[in-house]
Amino acid sequence: MEDRENTQGFQAKVFPLYLRPMQKHPFIWETHGIHVGTGDDHVAHGIDDLDRIVEQAVGIGFPSVTFIIHSPRLTRFRYASERATDVKFIRGDASYFAYADTMAGLRKRHVGRIDIRFGVELEWLGTGLGMQWSRAKLFQAHGADFVVSSLHFSPDGVPYDGSSEDTAGLIRRRGGVEQFWAAYFDEMIEMVDASWQFTSVVGHLDLPKLYAPLPSCLTPDNGGDTETERRLSTLLEMIAERNLVLDVNLSGLRKGVGIYPHPEILSRAYTLGISVAIGTDTHDPADLGRDYAAGLEAVRAAGYRYYVSFSRGIPEKRSLSHGLEGQFAVLNLGMEILNNRIPRERRLEIPRLSFGGDFGALAKVFPESSSLGSFHAIRVRNEERSVTISDRLPDYSGGETSYLFSHHRDLPGTLAILLNTLASEEINIETVWLNSLEDGTATAYLTLDGRIESVREAVEFVMGTASDRFLRIDPAVKVHLPPVKRALSYLLEVDGVWLPIPVSRHMIITVHANRPGVLLVLLSALASRGINVVDLQLGARGEKGFAALGVEGDERDVADLLTRLGPSYLEASQIVLGGLK
Repeated sequence: MEDRENTQGFQAKVFPLYLRPMQKHPFIWETHGIHVGTGDDHVAHGIDDLDRIVEQAVGIGFPSVTFIIHSPRLTRFRYASERATDVKFIRGDASYFAYADTMAGLRKRHVGRIDIRFGVELEWLGTGLGMQWSRAKLFQAHGADFVVSSLHFSPDGVPYDGSSEDTAGLIRRRGGVEQFWAAYFDEMIEMVDASWQFTSVVGHLDLPKLYAPLPSCLTPDNGGDTETERRLSTLLEMIAERNLVLDVNLSGLRKGVGIYPHPEILSRAYTLGISVAIGTDTHDPADLGRDYAAGLEAVRAAGYRYYVSFSRGIPEKRSLSHGLEGQFAVLNLGMEILNNRIPRERRLEIPRLSFGGDFGALAKVFPESSSLGSFHAIRVRNEERSVTISDRLPDYSGGETSYLFSHHRDLPGTLAILLNTLASEEINIETVWLNSLEDGTATAYLTLDGRIESVREAVEFVMGTASDRFLRIDPAVKVHLPPVKRALSYLLEVDGVWLPIPVSRHMIITVHANRPGVLLVLLSALASRGINVVDLQLGARGEKGFAALGVEGDERDVADLLTRLGPSYLEASQIVLGGLK
């Protein structure tokens, strides 16, 4: 935009940056946040000294700071200040090309001090060449956490937020205020319809009010059934149907026109179930965090109980109530795990939620949720896939069961040696319970489907050929399973199958055929690239097997391997949790 001026202990351990005391300052996990500058361009725009504003945010006590950058435009779309240079140039082109690297360097310099997010404000330039231009720009800003789509220019290149003269000219050419707004909303409809699959947020929806009178549908006497009203309704319904998020943009307060969008639009968005993201659209360091309180009050007044932010394209829910931050942290962790299991184009869909135990307090925030009763957990579901997560160590009340027990060195490929030998005897592994220990070893408990004589032969072979790795293998011990090792959060279920495992930054979830040798394929593939399995739970339901693994190794290697496991794997998802510190 053209610049015209659960328990605190749990939270502190899991999300230490998130819990810096706010003291006097309200805080918002921004989306449309601080605009990165254009550097040595012909026309200055935004903030160039990013380290300074990060230090400013740290000094205030903010746990996070969010940057955004305008995508460069085709040269036909220019503001008066750009036209006045008599030099045809692409504003911010060099800064945009360096953006991803700039953000990576900024994160590295401030690691452990503050959470840094970044996104793109994708300038809508129409279909045709404009669409291809926009797609190309997104590749150049790889790794962005979100994309805001915004409309600043009419199709003939006149800005909606440039000057009163520009706007008056558009109103005159279109035949009046109502026709002006109807055409603008039409262009917004085109933008949403064409770009929704690669954007997350619809930016400053009523931007032209900066210089244009409001349409009758937004005035106190309301114009009734007008063409403008119908197009606004279509636009909002389209945003809802495509699960896009609405930008609650605070910059309008600084410019004397009120928050974007108008309270009537915000209220209608709430009725339609459209989620909102909040941002200051800051172009000056003096405006860091400005009007946060007003932004929070505006969304509350519209009826909202939460807003969203974004991390690596995944929406996070943020509480508008004090005292629920820890529970929201666990909820966001569950949503992040689930979103790593579903296609990117479905990640903005609103999942179904269930809460139990102390998490039941979230039911007031999400009245459409269902109950898990006294079960202290959160379940997040998207169609056939779900995850259940908690911040408490699961309670086990089962009796003794017979297991194959292994105590071995915690090295890549060790467990694969045992599974390989069991598969050679045509023994199916039904469940696995693997825990890495602090002394460099690991223990595993396996339930098996096979003749005990064959199991003993397999154990004898392994101990004879790999005794340097295996300290002890007992083919049949009857024990109570030990508890899962202590962690700050636990994945309890995958698609309703009990797989209690500590949540770690790097995990794998698979759904596969419940047959001998299938798990061996995965473990052998990981061992071939030196990927160590530190936690593993294997379960089954009928003909399907389910596995959850905590791993250590190169994410790119894991991503490559998971595409090559074969048709016995119905799902093989790499889970990389950016939100887990």
